[in-house]
Amino acid sequence: MAKPRKPKNDDAKPENSGALVRHQKLCLSIDIDRRRIYGHTELEIAVPEIGIVGLHAENLGIGSVLVDGEAAEFEYYPHQYHEESEKGLSAVLTPSLAADAASSAYITALERELVPNLLINCCKGFKNGSEQQPVTENGFHSSTEAKQQNARVIRIDYWVEKAETGIHFKDNVLHTDNQIRRARCWFPCIDDSSQRCCYDMEFTVAQNLVAVSNGNLKYQVLSKDDPPRKTYVYSLNVPVAAQWISLAVAPFEILPDHQFNLISHICLSSNMPKLRNTMEFFHSAFSCYKDYLLVDFPFESYKQVFIEPEMAVSSVSLGASMSIFSSQALFDEKVIDQTIDTRIKLAYALARQWFGVYITPEAPNDEWLLDGLAGFLTDYFIKKNLGNNEARYRRYKANCAVCKADYSGATALSLSASCKDLYGTQCIGLIGKIRSWKAVAIIQMLEKQMGPESFRNILQTIVSRAQDSTRTSRSLSTKEFRHLANKVGNLERPFLKDFFPRWVGSCGCPVLRMGFSYNKRKNMVELAVLRGCTASPDSGASVLNINADSENRDSDIGWPGMMSIRIYELDGMYDHPILPMAGDIWQLLEIQCHSKLAARRFQKPKKGSKPDGSDDNGDVMPALDMRSSSESPLLWMRADPEMEYLAEIHFNQPLQMWINQLEKDKDVIAQAQAIATLEALPQLSFSVVNALNSFLTDSKAFWRLRIEAAFALAKTASEETDWAGLVHLVKFYKSRRFDANIGLPKPNDFHDFPEYFVLEAIPHAVAMVRAADKKSPREAVEFILQLLKYNDNNGNTYSDVFWLAALVQSVGELEFGQQSVLFLTSLLKRIDRLLQFDRLMPSHNGILTVSCIRTLTQIALKLSEFIPLDRVIELIRPFRDFKTIWQVRIEASRALLDLELHCKGIDAALSLFIKYLEEEPSFRGQVKLGVHAMRLCQISGGSDSNDNIKSEVLVSLLLLLDGRIGFNNVFLRHHLFCIIQILAGRSPTLCGVPRETRTLLMGDAETSIEQKNMISSLVPEMKLPDLPSDIPNHPEPPSNTRHPLETPPDIPNPSHEVLAIPHASKEADTVSSGHERKMPSIKIRVKQSAATSRTEDADNKTVEKSQGGQHETDHGASSSVSVDAPQRNFAGVVSISNQNLEEVNSCHDHGSRMTASIGSAKPASDGDEIRKELLCTADSSKVSGQLQADVPLSSSFIQDNNIDAYAQKFASLQTLSIGRSGLDGGSLGLTDSSLHEKEKKKEKKKGKEKKRKREDHKERRDDPEYLERKRLKKEKKQKEKEMAKLPSKETNSSSVEPTKKGEPRMKSAPALLNPNEPSASDAVTKRVANERRGSDSMTKRVDVKPEASEGTSAAPKIRIKIKNRTLNKS
Repeated sequence: MAKPRKPKNDDAKPENSGALVRHQKLCLSIDIDRRRIYGHTELEIAVPEIGIVGLHAENLGIGSVLVDGEAAEFEYYPHQYHEESEKGLSAVLTPSLAADAASSAYITALERELVPNLLINCCKGFKNGSEQQPVTENGFHSSTEAKQQNARVIRIDYWVEKAETGIHFKDNVLHTDNQIRRARCWFPCIDDSSQRCCYDMEFTVAQNLVAVSNGNLKYQVLSKDDPPRKTYVYSLNVPVAAQWISLAVAPFEILPDHQFNLISHICLSSNMPKLRNTMEFFHSAFSCYKDYLLVDFPFESYKQVFIEPEMAVSSVSLGASMSIFSSQALFDEKVIDQTIDTRIKLAYALARQWFGVYITPEAPNDEWLLDGLAGFLTDYFIKKNLGNNEARYRRYKANCAVCKADYSGATALSLSASCKDLYGTQCIGLIGKIRSWKAVAIIQMLEKQMGPESFRNILQTIVSRAQDSTRTSRSLSTKEFRHLANKVGNLERPFLKDFFPRWVGSCGCPVLRMGFSYNKRKNMVELAVLRGCTASPDSGASVLNINADSENRDSDIGWPGMMSIRIYELDGMYDHPILPMAGDIWQLLEIQCHSKLAARRFQKPKKGSKPDGSDDNGDVMPALDMRSSSESPLLWMRADPEMEYLAEIHFNQPLQMWINQLEKDKDVIAQAQAIATLEALPQLSFSVVNALNSFLTDSKAFWRLRIEAAFALAKTASEETDWAGLVHLVKFYKSRRFDANIGLPKPNDFHDFPEYFVLEAIPHAVAMVRAADKKSPREAVEFILQLLKYNDNNGNTYSDVFWLAALVQSVGELEFGQQSVLFLTSLLKRIDRLLQFDRLMPSHNGILTVSCIRTLTQIALKLSEFIPLDRVIELIRPFRDFKTIWQVRIEASRALLDLELHCKGIDAALSLFIKYLEEEPSFRGQVKLGVHAMRLCQISGGSDSNDNIKSEVLVSLLLLLDGRIGFNNVFLRHHLFCIIQILAGRSPTLCGVPRETRTLLMGDAETSIEQKNMISSLVPEMKLPDLPSDIPNHPEPPSNTRHPLETPPDIPNPSHEVLAIPHASKEADTVSSGHERKMPSIKIRVKQSAATSRTEDADNKTVEKSQGGQHETDHGASSSVSVDAPQRNFAGVVSISNQNLEEVNSCHDHGSRMTASIGSAKPASDGDEIRKELLCTADSSKVSGQLQADVPLSSSFIQDNNIDAYAQKFASLQTLSIGRSGLDGGSLGLTDSSLHEKEKKKEKKKGKEKKRKREDHKERRDDPEYLERKRLKKEKKQKEKEMAKLPSKETNSSSVEPTKKGEPRMKSAPALLNPNEPSASDAVTKRVANERRGSDSMTKRVDVKPEASEGTSAAPKIRIKIKNRTLNKS
């Protein structure tokens, strides 16, 4: 009999010991005047056998706890702040120590929030009622009656005073927020996303107030008190998590939707006109989702509440069946610029009601799926309401941003370890946006693969199944969605098996670099493709939890699927889905052309045709000049034209083909790619300028791309092109906005919205024009001044505040030279006049004042040598007054921080930031300041420039992080943590935080220093065991901070033997044995190929990244011929010295590349067959001599040998190291009997080898190559005889240690050897002289086998086979 499937909620948090909330009731009375909440909550909870229920509660006063009406024992552990721990932080002297302390404090606080702090004893009368009932393995009773007996009703009387987070008071307004784990701050609950239940809520407020909450308003009750109070009763019949319970109380006005009765728009009376204008579209978004999903809205009502921006913690706070927005999103009928952003924001919040609130993720690592589905639904609304061009353009820009930022494990969407380590902080800040954009891109990729209708059926299946009353859970998992993609979407299992681990469970996006050539004889396009990845190899391997060998080899680079190549030929457009996303790094594809060039070769242009190829009769598509070459039928080419993959594509095609793509292709993505490429060209021509100008003046083109063309024209403007770009920009603007008779701007007319947006961007583009001295031309400054001076909005039905704000910001982009600085005074007077005007008649959200402050700051920073900054600071400081609106106040604070950074440095800027942060009353303002401080820290540089930060500043940041301000504002706390990490030169994320720092307490910073010193002193005596290959690679600490267990520079590496070599021959190849009687056999094959291009990437795939012998992870078969390989397979260890590397590098002709393969390390003592290779490439043309034996191999060696950047970064030679075996006193020797048996086996094997060689000699007696090798062998033996006269007692061994930046360094270690005593480092030095340095390809084979010789009982003997092969030169 099959086991029943385990319910999804059975694995609820272990902290709650299996407690399950079935229903919760809130009865609260709100006194806004006293800022006090009091009342009770009743929870119907299934109590586990242990009888203890753990709840979350913060900032609450607990009056009493009743269980089934009887008083119960409880223990309450409120949150304790660590503001008094400043003495313990006195030892935090550097940003690195501060980062360690911040990581520890932050992770400790996040983990502490997961633990319930209100423990209630429910044991009384519990055992008697449940002893006889069968119990399942999760602690719940199996029968329904038992569940009813197991349930307890817990009533908690509590109050909230001086609420600081979770719930907020200001004037006569109260509202809650949905910050992570802050629902506990206004009612006791199990504050976990896995705990979902239905709610009944009663809120008693003053008669003139309105209480808005989740669910359906059942009724209102007016009390007989004096003054009378009103009670609002809500019922939410859909189980949701506690974080989605919301409340807003204020003297609201309600605007019912004119098409859907269940929708209500709510705001304060002052914003009602804006609300009416903003919500005119909303019914279209609601009906759009309803028609697409073919089901009704999951909740009985939907309420949108708008509160003052000062109170809002974020732009939107989601709740079940309601959303709380900032009233900053509202606008009146005169505002144009804010329409698109507001509509998208409201549509996204509505989509989240479906996916995220109603349908919830089954586990934290499934949150990406709900976020992606909500974003996909929003994109569908954008496509239907705002147009296909807007939707595709936004998705293209989002994909570009993802490809640039998706390089670390923090952007892996569905990795369990990653989501757990981030504790929900992955949704905060820039990383949260990147993850959200990536999730939507992955969902859209799946839609492209299965088709729009099949994907729509999947979403309809998910939603309809969630509304099925027989289902107890409405959660969705990645595994379940993958199953639906197979069953409903008809995607094959092998594709899905590769798709989800690659895209969802891994970080990084594919990078494809393409170029082509046209083969006229075959009429084919030869397309060359170079594959890569945005993520570094170490991060990719660690995320995928597989070893670097299997993941990063050449044949496994890429992603599942087939990319399409679209070719526009003379005869039409053709798609060729022939480019596999997975394959070798380099690949060459052949694509057959359909156009017949021979038939068109003899066509001549008509006599009446124009020079540009056009004709008076019409626009002829196959004009000859459109081709990039007269010998090619190609017009232009595109890769992935339908944006089926999230990939960074670099396509190389001739200039004329890019111009054709811009002019003829109607797809906005093709046009955007063409504009970006033409803008980035190093050498500009008039054809490029004319093409961009034609696109700018084309009113049928998408307006966002016309703006991009304007900025591209500004970049092309220079003296070389006679300022053609600037001339075209000014001419275009004047043709639209100037009166030709008087030569002055016309009064504003903004009825044509696309033209309005384009013209609004022209002044900014003109301000970006630069002369050879990097200054703005005089004409550009005069043009902008003229626009500011003669702006006239009389008779215009629309507001010009955004228009003026754009003009003012363009002034800030100007660079004033000796000629243009004369206009500065006039410009400043205009800005001052606008400031005074905006103070008397405030603009929409203070946008005009914000632009003026920003521009004044930019001018002051650029001309700080001529403008006294103190005067500018005095001018801006009054705008920080708390009576001003928060947008202006925050912009003034940002400006003052910028000026402080410029004058006094990052230390003073952070001190001022801390001061402003403590003074800022609004949570959202605090977050804005935190984001700006992060940017300032990134501008100031890494830890090298931040080491001079005072300890007091670091301590203050740590106290804010772990204090009351950080706890109240979750978003600010995360940004404070990121600031400290950036100061230490680390990545601003919890992903990759070293495990060692998690044991560091904030108050124990001084102790941690002693611990690190103690660890460092013990490192030489420590020996870490080899880790199994199934352990994931954790992200490594940054290169500028030493790992706590890393060997200090002044301490010798304990994994390397210390050998003193007094006088080693510099010309000798040295192979040292790890044991005097037994050593493995080594075969060295050297192949030369003059046509080899770049193989360094392959090297890095098979080489482990070493940490000085301390942190090597055994990846199975990925180790090299060194003791980093599993020691169970070797009786001895092998080291190859510097001289060996020198000889290999110097044995080739100049200008050639060689590939050395060191493999087949097979000791005679083992029966296991080991095949391990280390590929290392170098350019032998740069090696001018042999290195000194005891000179370290520095980074210049890598650079001189032209090794790839990846090879420099990951140190492909690091695994060539001397063994660490036997360091703890263990013996590597074998018994005499076993050695005797092994010697017999070796003699027998050697006899077979000789016999085989004799037969081979008979067969190849007439082979000239064989005779040549034989002659060289004789010469070699003569050299060996000469070498026998040299002292054979001298040896040299070297080890490779990773430098601080990951570059390999060869380091020699001296030792004295006694030839009469057995030693682990005996070696026989042999010299291999190479007298032929021609271009012949050579293959060498070096067999090292132990044979008896003088001086030792079993010393190795080297046999070298040299094979010459003449290359056929063509």
